Amino acid sequence: MRVLVTGGAGFIGSAVCRLLVGEANTTVLNADKLTYAANLTSLRSIDGNPLYGFRRADICDRRVVPALFREFDPDAVLHLAAESHVDRSIDGPAAFIKTNIEGTYILLEAALAHWRGLPAKRGERFRFHHVSTDEVFGSLGPAGKFTETTPYQPNSPYSASKASSDHLVRAWHETFGLPTVISNCSNNYGPYHFPEKLIPLAVLKGLHGETIPVYGKGDNVRDWLYVEDHARGLFAILNEGRVGECYNIGGNAERTNLEVVTAICRLLDEMLPDSPHRPHEQLITFVADRPGHDQRYAMDTTKMSRELRWAPRESFDSGLRKTVAWYLENRWWWEEIWARRYRGERLGTVARGVPSASRADSAFPGADW
Repeated sequence: MRVLVTGGAGFIGSAVCRLLVGEANTTVLNADKLTYAANLTSLRSIDGNPLYGFRRADICDRRVVPALFREFDPDAVLHLAAESHVDRSIDGPAAFIKTNIEGTYILLEAALAHWRGLPAKRGERFRFHHVSTDEVFGSLGPAGKFTETTPYQPNSPYSASKASSDHLVRAWHETFGLPTVISNCSNNYGPYHFPEKLIPLAVLKGLHGETIPVYGKGDNVRDWLYVEDHARGLFAILNEGRVGECYNIGGNAERTNLEVVTAICRLLDEMLPDSPHRPHEQLITFVADRPGHDQRYAMDTTKMSRELRWAPRESFDSGLRKTVAWYLENRWWWEEIWARRYRGERLGTVARGVPSASRADSAFPGADW
């Protein structure tokens, strides 16, 4: 199989590329614009593998995208390229509309033209797999889980842009017959995660003895999914998922944000016995909440388990331990980012009726994905 992966230098995309090339012996072309959160060093383990190729490309470029299909001639598309950080979508929605909606449209048009030109047998096997988020469903109450039939109710510019792209993918299947599948995942975590998101941010803040921010009361609940489990789930959907269907992927690991940060602090205490910052829990500080912060997400993964025999291998405890240990052991990956590209400044404080963050809060991003 020849798979075109968009956004393959990002956090989830790089895990997918490592799995496809390193374990599944799949030929991959990674097309990535290389925005701020992309990092080609995350692909060091497969760089040079004859099954792997990279092309710097913007999915919003109407000339480049069709050329990718002509040159690579894929059997499938795994579409992960997206602007994904809720806080950044509050500060600047335009980039999210451009990439997540217009970029997906351009990719769908190129995929449709490519699929229509394939021989019959290859056309039957072709798949366009769109990778989305649980945030399109909105916010849950204290009970229940999102299913594949939960109505959409996005509450942030990010989730609204992803909901829009989901609808486009569905429309291209229903109207034009393009063989598509959609997956919606819960919060990912693991190695190679850009430190604007909660778990890597808390690890690096704690490691440096800096204040670890938690939004509001820290009672917002997320379901956490280890990124390599997610990659296996995407591979299962790409190979065995039913055309036109949607699949929820989650870790069955609900935790409040405060529980997540507290667990990280305790792991840092254990793994850094000589740290002058122990106990690291003393670094936790509550800051002004994110505007429109969804209270709870949780995913019903019954369909993935029943149809595709997929289940997460990592529990939250085992996955978090691996993640914290990875950041402590792989300074080469994050030190340049922390020193020159992103130092933990807070994002996403501009919204209707919400004042700018105080100077005391301004250094804390506290993102939850």
